[in-house]
Amino acid sequence: SQNAWVQSGLTGQGVIWAFTSFHAANWHPLTWLSHMVDADLFGMHPGGHHAMNLMFHILDSLLVFGLFRRMTKALWPSAVVAALFAVHPMHVESVAWVAERKDVVSTLFWILTTWAYVRYADDTSSWRWYAATVGAFTLGLMAKPMLVTLPFVLLLLDYWPLGRFGRKLPLLREKLPLVALSVASSVVTFVAQTSGGATQDFQNVPLSYRISNTLVSYVLYLYSLIWPQGLAVYYPYPFGGRPLVQALGALALLVTITWLAIRAKRQRPYLMTGWFWYLGTMIPVIGLVQVGGQ
Repeated sequence: SQNAWVQSGLTGQGVIWAFTSFHAANWHPLTWLSHMVDADLFGMHPGGHHAMNLMFHILDSLLVFGLFRRMTKALWPSAVVAALFAVHPMHVESVAWVAERKDVVSTLFWILTTWAYVRYADDTSSWRWYAATVGAFTLGLMAKPMLVTLPFVLLLLDYWPLGRFGRKLPLLREKLPLVALSVASSVVTFVAQTSGGATQDFQNVPLSYRISNTLVSYVLYLYSLIWPQGLAVYYPYPFGGRPLVQALGALALLVTITWLAIRAKRQRPYLMTGWFWYLGTMIPVIGLVQVGGQ
């Protein structure tokens, strides 16, 4: 609402600005273009912008169901996963907050990337589906760099449910272009956040604070998943550090769950895929590189 480029709608100069600006310590040109299209369609009346977020989320939820149904061939478990994704209170912020458009748009391309990859896994001679995978992944990174961990998730999906883990070297080789894109996106994001003064140095947030907060936060997210209460728009960073007993307790719990997931990999392979998916995709936002005061 205070961005003149967005308010001007989709123009040639606006497109150039979207791709070259580190405005608000971010580089997400596709998200800016989405906001500009909204400004053309609805002006600055908020209802239309909110409705677009909701439409993206509904589409994402339907695609989540379709993707898991295709990967696992399991109808009702896929429906439960999609329903939780659609209505869980932990996801409200990304839909209700207009400026979180980057989340719902990047999620769309996360799912499309995964879908294209599943099609490629069905026929690894199909360069078109591999190209679609790379293309959707690139667009997703330009919406929000949260997708940098997606190549790792695709490797987990190779284990389960795709069952492609027999020949590991080709699996790693085919991920290299995606990893290169992740590295490039990470560098651009770090430059954008540093130039915008968003990153915290080790003097303000020592490494010990970051590690203890990371361990506790992993457990807090699990708690909120099961019992979502006390949710807020903003959670201030514990600049005094987490109590040692909390950090050690969280570490013990995480190690225990990891051990149980690995131990059950033959009988319940989905547990290992799901658990490492959770651990891995949280890394960009867990606070090891601390951005802002949240």
